[in-house]
Amino acid sequence: MKVVLTPESEREAANMIRVACAGGVRLDILGGDTRSGLGRPRSAERELSSAALAGIVFYAPAEMTLCARAGTTIQAIEAAIAQHHHILPFEPMRPQALWGASAEPTIGGMVATNHSGPRRVSAGAVRDGVLGLRLVNGLGEAIQCGGRVMKNVTGLDLTKLNCGADGTLGFLTEATIKLAPKPEIEQTLAVARLDEARAIGAMTHALGSPFGIGAAAWLPAGMGAGVSRALLRLEGFEDSVRYRAGRLTELLGEFGDIQPLAGAESSALWLAIRDAKFLAEPRDRAVWRVSLAPSEAPAFVGRLAGTARAHYLDWGGGLVWLATDESEVAAAEVRRSLAPSRGHATLMRARDELRKSVAVFQPPSELELRISRGLKASFDPGGVLNFGRIYPGV
Repeated sequence: MKVVLTPESEREAANMIRVACAGGVRLDILGGDTRSGLGRPRSAERELSSAALAGIVFYAPAEMTLCARAGTTIQAIEAAIAQHHHILPFEPMRPQALWGASAEPTIGGMVATNHSGPRRVSAGAVRDGVLGLRLVNGLGEAIQCGGRVMKNVTGLDLTKLNCGADGTLGFLTEATIKLAPKPEIEQTLAVARLDEARAIGAMTHALGSPFGIGAAAWLPAGMGAGVSRALLRLEGFEDSVRYRAGRLTELLGEFGDIQPLAGAESSALWLAIRDAKFLAEPRDRAVWRVSLAPSEAPAFVGRLAGTARAHYLDWGGGLVWLATDESEVAAAEVRRSLAPSRGHATLMRARDELRKSVAVFQPPSELELRISRGLKASFDPGGVLNFGRIYPGV
């Protein structure tokens, strides 16, 4: 059984990392341990947990800004900001359905993975909402980057760099994020019986309109309904949503039958899209998350032929959630089929053996790998933190 180090302060975390660095000991980083199936399998002798680094440091409702320690659960943050009718604008996914985790995900994991939900097309990614970070690098040095307001751009690039770095550059201890007002209502317009190409046409038309689409996705028949549907979510004040829904229904009339979904039905549908619940079962399938230009999605899915066991589209067609067999052959076919589209595919779920033998993240170019190695050497020259989590040997 691995030794789990659980620092209760940033200073204690820095000391633990310095000791590990001096002794040539590698550390795997975890928070709520809800994403253990993401990335290349863990291989370090010890684990460094942010679980004890929990709690909200400050919350300024008037400024819609919050700072929390890395081990604070997203559930706790959402409960606190709900009292002031605020939300996390980028809709971070909950990994429980996909990986079967029972614990709650943390803000540290949210920032480290940069996994953004359906509102990505309108509100931006997690990294766009992170104002500042505190972290400890692989030398045990505490680093602060960014600030507490959008105007403070000091260290902005360093902040964005660590959003999505999967803990390979530093152990996150604190994050400051920008919030958004909670919409008064939401309504979804469902355009029925469209294939991928036609659905992307409808979603692109809607997203390019002045009617403020908050999210756009396509589900095939069998995912929540007996027919395929392009889904367009509207959020805001009730009068505004009603007006925009009416105008959009007129605008998209050429695409076919349009049905409104509201309240709990609409909310449940977008939660399922956000968390990949439609692909969670059967559990012996590999699950992929593929980002590409929306116009490329139909051709990519078409090239996969029988390799794709199930799939759906989010981000107006710019994100393909895909299930395949758990095999090296299927993984190679995903990479081959994606190459003409110049997209990026991440293997989100598969058994350890497959994640050891195939590329989990999009294989880097020579230049990208050189840059990644340079960044790793700068932040973590001893390879102490999450070594090899993204690329072998980095």
